[in-house]
Amino acid sequence: MDDNQSPTPLYPGEDTSLTSDAEVNGFYTYGWAAEVFVVCGIGSFIPVTLEQLARENGVLLSNKTTPCKSTLDFPKADSGQCVVHILGLEINTASFAMYTFSISVLIQALLIISMSGAADHGRFRKTFLLWFAFIGSTATMLFLPVVPKVYILGAVLAIIANTCFGASFVLLNSFLPLLVRNHPTIKFAYDSSESSCLDGEDLDRSSQSSVVRDPQYSNELAEDENMLDGVADESTSLLPRSVPESNLTVPNPRSSSTPSRELALSTKISSYGIAIGYLAALLVQTFAIVVLIALGSTTFSLRLVLFIVGAWWFIFSIPSALWLRPRPGPPLHVTTTSNLGTCFAYFSYSWKSLGRTVKHARLLKDVLLFLAAWFMISDSIATVSGTAILFAKTTLQMKYEALALINVIVTVSGVIGAFTWARISRFMGLKPSHTILACIALFEVIPIYGLLGYIPAIKRLGSFGLQQPWEMYPLGAVYGFVLGGLSSYCRSLFGELIPPGFEAAFYALYAITDKGSSIFGPAIVGAITDRYGEIRPAFWFLAVLVGLPFPIMLLVDVERGRAEAIALARELERDAKAAANRAVLEEGEEEDFLHST
Repeated sequence: MDDNQSPTPLYPGEDTSLTSDAEVNGFYTYGWAAEVFVVCGIGSFIPVTLEQLARENGVLLSNKTTPCKSTLDFPKADSGQCVVHILGLEINTASFAMYTFSISVLIQALLIISMSGAADHGRFRKTFLLWFAFIGSTATMLFLPVVPKVYILGAVLAIIANTCFGASFVLLNSFLPLLVRNHPTIKFAYDSSESSCLDGEDLDRSSQSSVVRDPQYSNELAEDENMLDGVADESTSLLPRSVPESNLTVPNPRSSSTPSRELALSTKISSYGIAIGYLAALLVQTFAIVVLIALGSTTFSLRLVLFIVGAWWFIFSIPSALWLRPRPGPPLHVTTTSNLGTCFAYFSYSWKSLGRTVKHARLLKDVLLFLAAWFMISDSIATVSGTAILFAKTTLQMKYEALALINVIVTVSGVIGAFTWARISRFMGLKPSHTILACIALFEVIPIYGLLGYIPAIKRLGSFGLQQPWEMYPLGAVYGFVLGGLSSYCRSLFGELIPPGFEAAFYALYAITDKGSSIFGPAIVGAITDRYGEIRPAFWFLAVLVGLPFPIMLLVDVERGRAEAIALARELERDAKAAANRAVLEEGEEEDFLHST
């Protein structure tokens, strides 16, 4: 076969055309479009907007009769706490935002599991991605006409937007292995027996020097040898959604010929996409600060910023619609021809696949220990972020532009952390598990610092212990710095514990644990806030939540976990081969029977 020809399709309908610059740019463009929502929307303005909309319908907690003001010009602390009545329940306005986030995460997790089959099978990948993108962005833009009288509608829009965002990124991630598999640097690479022995810079040089170039299919962005070299592995996981192996339903053994070359290209494309997304988020966040300063701290200014976030997401999703190829996955064999039956087949397949992965994970002690720790780490990351923003608004009475600046600091610190933790680990000779423990210890500083405000001497001082707005900025830097290390090293360590060749299914379990964990923390913080009338007591819960993963991570034995994973992979491969042989024998016996009759 000629080197420039595509190989025989692995399944009917497979698109084996070479990955082009336009297609990779379509992948990057969606990160540029949607990352703005999670950083500027969920991470900053949506919680604040929901709290403010509810506040304008609430009454002061102190007397239960005085309507709350629509500005931030409250006296101090408790007098600024407001409550609203929903379905006969008295809910703190800050709790309202936390409960909304918990509900959205629950629905998002269920949707991600249910539609994961469509992400990897059939022709629905691109169609669903665009539908979720346009529905989510439209829901975000619709915050503009939401007035305080219909504040419940704001919660509904937030749930829709966050759910669509999570689902769209699962679908986007499912494009990544296809872009890599069909990339010219992979398809036209010479098979080399020594390639599996190379790593790091030698691997990258080998993969670049052994490529047959075709000018028609050049891809300068992904071929650039210097593109984020040295930080690819660390920064790829700044957002846990983005995983190199994105088949979220079934084990997908990798090719034995060039696995390292594919992984290197995958991490480069993924890292570049994340960097582009963070750059877009910083640009929009900076512009949002300008808007808030110009219009003042009003509900309208918040809703206008969310409209801008949604419009950005919508507009820059259009190039992705034009440039991404559908790339159909292997067809899922469905016996029914009805649309409803097909949907049910995909739904049941997704949940059965998750069940099989959970069954396999139960056999690996260190995977279970790690996932238990990751469950709490992920929950604490999401809960601390939302709690801090709402604490800054309701207790410290920070202006909207000041709240936006906190998020800018967090984002920049997260990128710095992705670079710095790798260097710290190398300098101190830390194992990945030790780096995670160091991150957890530093993370614990945030809730403990908030609890210092209960110490009488510090309380009388009037500063420190989160009593002044300026204290949020250094804590935001600490949070971002910790996030840059935890996200990357947790996924890296997990990769050492899973059976080789079954990365896709286990990373799906990792992603679901990440998404599902965030249901509980915000809801508990909301309940604590309702019970005590302010957010500060929730720092006791956060201190426990952040600290609990530490002893669990100490129990994780990477060497033992790696050995058990390899043994399980061999057992699963033997079972798969035996099942395939039985299927062949049964098919042969059926053919013999038909011939004899």
